[in-house]
Amino acid sequence: MDDLLAALREAPHGQEGRILEELVTEWSKSGSPTIDLLLQRGRDALSAGEPERAVEHFTAAIDWDPDFAEAYHARAEAFYYLGHVGPALADLQVALSINPDQFIAMRGFAVILEELDRPEEALEVYRVVLEYYPGDAESEQSIDRLEQMLGGQSL
Repeated sequence: MDDLLAALREAPHGQEGRILEELVTEWSKSGSPTIDLLLQRGRDALSAGEPERAVEHFTAAIDWDPDFAEAYHARAEAFYYLGHVGPALADLQVALSINPDQFIAMRGFAVILEELDRPEEALEVYRVVLEYYPGDAESEQSIDRLEQMLGGQSL
């Protein structure tokens, strides 16, 4: 993982795709075929527009392995789609406590902080995301927007 994260930081802009795919693949490996299947079924349910069903699969994965960060991250996404911001935020906190390098979960955390009208904190988190993934256009745009909104306020 350290090598992939270092490669992502050093990748030329626009050539990060393969590295991102490898990171997501590695983060998605639980070590258990059952949990991996539950994670995939949850992701399939999200893709099918069924976040309630996705939550069930991700919760089952968490029940099997409460230390599997990616299940919390995925369930946070499903909760977010359901409009359950509090549980989404809680799951992102757990995911990041287990895997502090999961910058995609960090970006989700920043999005929620913005929605909770905490722009200064969101800005800080987006900046951390860019430390991991300097080419992240979403975070760059969010930083620009928040800096303009905050009008140069001292953080």
